[in-house]
Amino acid sequence: MDRVATVVGGTGFIGRHVVEALVRRGYVVRVASRRPDRMRRLRRFAEHIRDGRVVPVYASVSDEPTLDLAIGGAEVVVNLVSILTETGKETFQAINAQGAGRVAGVASRHGVSRYVHVSAIGADVNAKSHYGTSKAEGERAVRRAMPRAAIIRPSVVFGPGDHFLTMFAMMARFLPILPVVSGRTRFQPVYVGDVAEAIARLADGPQESARTVEAGGPNILTMREIMRFVLDQTGRQRRLFDLPMPLARLQATVLERLPGKLLTNDQLDMMRTDNVVSPGAMTLQELEIRPTALSIVAPRYLKRKSGC
Repeated sequence: MDRVATVVGGTGFIGRHVVEALVRRGYVVRVASRRPDRMRRLRRFAEHIRDGRVVPVYASVSDEPTLDLAIGGAEVVVNLVSILTETGKETFQAINAQGAGRVAGVASRHGVSRYVHVSAIGADVNAKSHYGTSKAEGERAVRRAMPRAAIIRPSVVFGPGDHFLTMFAMMARFLPILPVVSGRTRFQPVYVGDVAEAIARLADGPQESARTVEAGGPNILTMREIMRFVLDQTGRQRRLFDLPMPLARLQATVLERLPGKLLTNDQLDMMRTDNVVSPGAMTLQELEIRPTALSIVAPRYLKRKSGC
């Protein structure tokens, strides 16, 4: 009998890599998403869709009956669904906290044996941002429903198709001066392939006790250093301008009211806190994964994205 895994949020940036890692391990993978239009992102799995190894299904973390259909019969569930900005009914509380608990609750009811919840470094009930507190509440809800669940907290994730480094590359292509917000805040960029492999190992191994893994790359860089790295790799000569926080707040107040929400005040609150692996935390190395350096992967796709 085929082993079945359900990846909730599997059409996203990290999710597609997780699907690939689980297929390699012999799972039939249900890719659950509430956006059928995003299923086109699975075209890389066209062959596996034809042979039934990858099965796109509709599900929403806000709709329990759809989760029942997506999760029933699976032995592994991975939940990657999360939002960085709020829109209408899609609030941090509804998606990052309540949604996380709902998926875990459905998995528990169906007797799922192995569960992985994808959180984020910075998840903390005392976080400065509403995003950070909602992620912490989501973790607590998962633990209540699935006490032995594995939780992974990545730092900022990079790789082809990311929305972090490529945003800076596009800005450098069109702007003569790049504004830097919270330039001294430290990050530990982690490769999407390493995060996906860690999720797959956590999902494919025994879950005899709860584990929380903090996933960071081999290098710690400030925001300013990351932006300088992007400029160096794309060959752009641009001045970096440190944007004072009051001006950044004014800009965010305007942008968070526009479609796309390029910058919000909650994101500014997030950026005030270092985003690095905590001392003593379980890391990728303890899963026998050697983190991939930014300099090995990023230059290739940054040059393409920036038009160089």
